Amino acid sequence: MALKQSLIENDSILLGASASNWQEAVKLGTDMLVKSGAIEAAYYDAIINCVEKMGPYIIIAPGFAMPHARPEDGVNRTAFALVTLKEPVLFDGEDEPVKVLITLAGSDSDKHMAGLMEVTQALEDENSETGINLDKFVQCHTKEDVYDVIDQALE
Repeated sequence: MALKQSLIENDSILLGASASNWQEAVKLGTDMLVKSGAIEAAYYDAIINCVEKMGPYIIIAPGFAMPHARPEDGVNRTAFALVTLKEPVLFDGEDEPVKVLITLAGSDSDKHMAGLMEVTQALEDENSETGINLDKFVQCHTKEDVYDVIDQALE
């Protein structure tokens, strides 16, 4: 499933949100996907447990996290949720706080990898030191702004 289509179908964009810690930030994304029926509530618990056991593996680049767990941890269908934070949150052991989270629920490993690649492509920026540009999403004020960013990135 395409990133933009998933965000539309699941009504899963939350911009300028508040979270007091990384667990709350992750929950904002999973709650939208639970509400849409894409995942079970247990998927949130699986993400939290994995991060607590393995460290912040969901941090893909400075300032950016992609919360995800295994398909069998409660994924009903492949879906994405996008959350930008008013105030970034710190993960244990990380120096750089996270301000953008894209929750990925892949219904199988192929869809999981395809989703990861699409999100990476949407954030790509050859001129950036890290190779991604989070400000593209941070500067969005409406869902339509987000759709435009994705459309431009995938042209």
